[in-house]
Amino acid sequence: MSKIQKPRIGIIGLGQRGFDLLRVVFVPMAQHDIIEITACCDFYEDRAEKGAAYTEEQLGKRPFTTTNWKEVVDHPEVDAVLVLTAWESHVDMCIYSMRAGKKVGVEVGCTYNIEDCYRLVRAYEETGIHCMMLENCCYGRRELMALNMVREGIFGSVVHCSGGYMHDLRDEIVNGDVNRHYRQRNYLLRNCENYPTHELGPIMQILDINNGNRFVTLNSVSSCAKGLHEYAVEHRGADDPVSKLNFAQGDIVTTVLKCADGRTVVLTLDTTLPRSYSRGLTVRGTKALYTMDGDYIFFDGNNHEATVKDLVNNPENAAEDLSAKYEHRIWKEYRENPIGGHEGIDWLAYNAFVESIREDITPPIDTYDTATLMCISTLSEQSIAMGGAPVAVPDFTSGRWITRTEIQEEAKGYYTLKK
Repeated sequence: MSKIQKPRIGIIGLGQRGFDLLRVVFVPMAQHDIIEITACCDFYEDRAEKGAAYTEEQLGKRPFTTTNWKEVVDHPEVDAVLVLTAWESHVDMCIYSMRAGKKVGVEVGCTYNIEDCYRLVRAYEETGIHCMMLENCCYGRRELMALNMVREGIFGSVVHCSGGYMHDLRDEIVNGDVNRHYRQRNYLLRNCENYPTHELGPIMQILDINNGNRFVTLNSVSSCAKGLHEYAVEHRGADDPVSKLNFAQGDIVTTVLKCADGRTVVLTLDTTLPRSYSRGLTVRGTKALYTMDGDYIFFDGNNHEATVKDLVNNPENAAEDLSAKYEHRIWKEYRENPIGGHEGIDWLAYNAFVESIREDITPPIDTYDTATLMCISTLSEQSIAMGGAPVAVPDFTSGRWITRTEIQEEAKGYYTLKK
């Protein structure tokens, strides 16, 4: 493929997430002459119309509008496709786009069987067109700062990482039948680590997964499911149909991943009990510790009896005070002119995707990374069903992870995560 200076983008999926991205990322990108929005699509006609009308209002030109996603992919004025739909539809839409010669970016999500991941990889290997998972947390300020510190050797040898998705979603899930949100049916029918990519995406960069290292085994266990039922009874009444449903998804899912080099990862899914938001990134090394909860760095030689309060209030440990020293280059520049949603991480992730099109380079999160992130839900579902038994993590690179370290030396693009 050739470079495309101003990619023409087709958007598939304009629900809550899709429309928010249109408003805070895509339209501003078009206003900055980075992209052109040429197609809007959603299964629901009102959502497609809302997205198209907003685009026309802001940019003065109405995009092609449809409820048939294949019409977006096949449209001659679409260079690249953004898949922002329900999880169940991601893989088929991505593969169809790749085989149509369109580069594709897909919002975070999970798969329902391992074969879908292999199908995605085969589509790349047969077409040469990558699918980039748009994992915005890979561009989080603290995630990139931790990655920069790892690359600078501040942690010594990294031994263990942890993180997860800790976010009270009870209202969104319980009322999914009203607000047309796909999470409700997933929580009714599956019990798994359904949202692993926060923080696994950033952790994969820290541990060089698919670039000299890989995941080999996974174990998952789940708690019982109480939170959604009690929330439904309290907020919709005991006689409401949703209150009579049995949600399969456990309230807390804990997943352990073992790497080929012996390092470990713990992921936590915690979305159906009352709590504050956290991604909980923690990096443990032989010389230092960073934890997002508390936002401090503990260095070898610090007082091991210091409390969290002591560390948070000490400028020699508080991450914000140390950011001038360890901030990643991307965030040093971004903070001078911040744009976009989710504190900037959406703007950075989507610009990374667009850069891969404009420069015709491998995206920073490539198809192998995308497949690895997607497969975790299926593997965790299997492990939970077997009482937490270990399951093998597929090697989607077919052994090339051993030699793909060359990617780090040859990484191109401003938004690369490899250097």
